[in-house]
Amino acid sequence: MIKAKKSLGQNFLIDKNILEKIINVTQIEKKNILEIGPGTGNLTNYILKKNPKKVIVIEKDKILAEKLEQNFRDEIIVINKDILEIDETSLLKEKFTVFGNLPYNISTEILSKWIVNLKDSFWFDHLILMFQKEVADRIISKFNTSTYGRLSILTNWKLKIDKICDIKPDSFSPKPKVESSLLLLSPKNKSFTIKDPKNLEKVTRIFFSHRRKMLKKPFNELFNGDQKILEKLKIDLSLRPQNLDYETYYQLTSEYENLRS
Repeated sequence: MIKAKKSLGQNFLIDKNILEKIINVTQIEKKNILEIGPGTGNLTNYILKKNPKKVIVIEKDKILAEKLEQNFRDEIIVINKDILEIDETSLLKEKFTVFGNLPYNISTEILSKWIVNLKDSFWFDHLILMFQKEVADRIISKFNTSTYGRLSILTNWKLKIDKICDIKPDSFSPKPKVESSLLLLSPKNKSFTIKDPKNLEKVTRIFFSHRRKMLKKPFNELFNGDQKILEKLKIDLSLRPQNLDYETYYQLTSEYENLRS
């Protein structure tokens, strides 16, 4: 019996109905699959039944990684590393379909890393990811809501987001104290041009570090009160960060890049 490690945020998905739902979100026959945090391999089993081209799994837990190698042998490639230390683009020259029951404690860090490191082309065609419901709500939130913030702005820049379902704690072992949500994230055909995604990360970080305050302070910090930018983007500095839509933050990032070039 393998015991889940709290330090790694492990909660193993055991609900067969949910496993079936996850595996049918998108067609994966003859596709390259990357699974993040496969744990005991419950989802891996379902993936293999769909006849994928290649399956690579990334499992940080050494004991679980060894078990996966024993159980699946040459059916999968097991990488015993921390996902945050991996350059996914170096794993394969072809695109991946990615599955992940992401550890709650680093799920936002993983998603932010993938977005900030995006180049001109995508290394994946779909991300089918499970998050703590509270985090998923932040990812899909719209402006003028209390949950809207950096995560929704970053994610919506290049990705289309579909919520598949919510998942009760009973579907896991051990049971987490919170609900989860399954999201499908797919590349957008067109997105706002930003030279360096790290600038979008910086602009949103500075604005949302003053979440309850008016826009004046973060705007002055980034743009030194430049009136031309205010007039061009029609920004009212008495508003708060959650009152600006995605597009305005992308435009602000572009203006920030122009100032620095």
